[in-house]
Amino acid sequence: MANLTPELAAWKAKIEKHASGFGLDFFETIFEIITYDQINQFAAYGGFPVRYPHWRFGMEYEQLSKSYEYGLSKIYEMVINTDPCYAYLMEGNRMVDQKLVMAHVYGHCDFFKNNQWFAPTNRKMMDAMANHATRIRRYIDRYGVDVVEDFVDKCLSLENLIDRYSPYIRKRTEKERQEEARSKDQVGLLQVGREYMDEYINPPDFVQFQRDKRREEMESREKVPSEPQRDVLEFLMHFAPLKNWQQDVLSIIRDEAYYFAPQGMTKIMNEGWASYWHSKIMTEKVMKDSEIIDFADAHSGTMAMAPNGFNPYKVGIELFRDIEERWNKGRFGKEWNECDDIRVKSDWDLKLGKGREKVFEVRRNYNDVTFIDEFLTEDFCVRNKFFVYKFNKRAGRYEIDTRDFPMIKKQLLFQLTNFGQPIIQVENANFENRGELLLTHLYEGIEMQPDYMRETLRNLQAIWSRPVNLATVVDNQARLIHFDGKEFKEVVLQAS
Repeated sequence: MANLTPELAAWKAKIEKHASGFGLDFFETIFEIITYDQINQFAAYGGFPVRYPHWRFGMEYEQLSKSYEYGLSKIYEMVINTDPCYAYLMEGNRMVDQKLVMAHVYGHCDFFKNNQWFAPTNRKMMDAMANHATRIRRYIDRYGVDVVEDFVDKCLSLENLIDRYSPYIRKRTEKERQEEARSKDQVGLLQVGREYMDEYINPPDFVQFQRDKRREEMESREKVPSEPQRDVLEFLMHFAPLKNWQQDVLSIIRDEAYYFAPQGMTKIMNEGWASYWHSKIMTEKVMKDSEIIDFADAHSGTMAMAPNGFNPYKVGIELFRDIEERWNKGRFGKEWNECDDIRVKSDWDLKLGKGREKVFEVRRNYNDVTFIDEFLTEDFCVRNKFFVYKFNKRAGRYEIDTRDFPMIKKQLLFQLTNFGQPIIQVENANFENRGELLLTHLYEGIEMQPDYMRETLRNLQAIWSRPVNLATVVDNQARLIHFDGKEFKEVVLQAS
């Protein structure tokens, strides 16, 4: 239990016992007490203090520190999806806050272990992150801070260009995948046991010859890839003219992007589940009478949601509570859906008592998109006043823009799909037989932001080293955006 005080250690044991008693199933959970400065530092590194050095993490630390100092935000807890789970408590918090956080953490740990979307993640990521940091520091020592950091910048700007659903699709055996990856990664080079021997075993002229040969082979093929590929980073790892250290750095960025992906895919559910359980454990088992006001203050602050905002804690906990009530009372199924008598529906209670079983099933099988799609109902939105708001400049306040439930649900689902980011995929690595890269944007009614699009193409071109092209929609017209490393060109595409 690391550096917990005797009192905190005793409360940890009690809360863990209560959590298990409610049916929560979690990895061993290790709590540590750290200062506010340390928790901001850990948060800046995504919860991993052993992560590789980069200026972006320093910038995030500065923002978190200033936000804390000015009273704009405060991190109460942090928990890491590993086995064992590591969780951090902030030094100086009230005892009621520490107990609330521990109860909240056990909800997260249960979710990490049992939700199917976390199943493929690396449970030993703390060790993997430390290994990543060692490798990147080695490259910094050898090639210089500026060179390595510049390449890391480019890779980080593209870290969202992965296929978040690919870990759940098993098309090849692990042995076949590894053999294929090795054959692609080697690019005709000899493998060496020590990285510092690489330039002697694989002389630059030989390396360049192999890369040119590979590019010629690729360009002679009918089409590469044979079908559109959403994992752009994987494609670049295998086909871009990268040096060995660059390929390794890109693989590190990609591995970490896939590790964090399930957390983005289940943000509402994960926070809602943890909030559901901290509320139940605190109010039914742990909280003293003297702590009621302080608990209510902390809990309500976490659940507050502005008219123009979206609070995953609030939406998640209310949906889980709604599901539990509906399955306890039998408010689901064909008979319930076909009933149009408001009075009958308000008194509907079949006393099925299946609510707890159902919420555990939902916790296991759903992500945010399927969770919202299946369980966000019009009745729920009305009761919880979930509407679309807009700011009225004349009145100086937010006003309801629409109560149209299908519109509300559609907008929310769109924001959750791919985290609200544009979906880009590799279409052709030999576009117009010139070795240029062609990507397509899956347009769904929202155009890409020009700055984001240009920076993405700029960094893709730097890694690909040849011109890159993006087929997208600009001003309601299908266009091809071309960047050759110096200037951008746009061509209006004619409908076929």
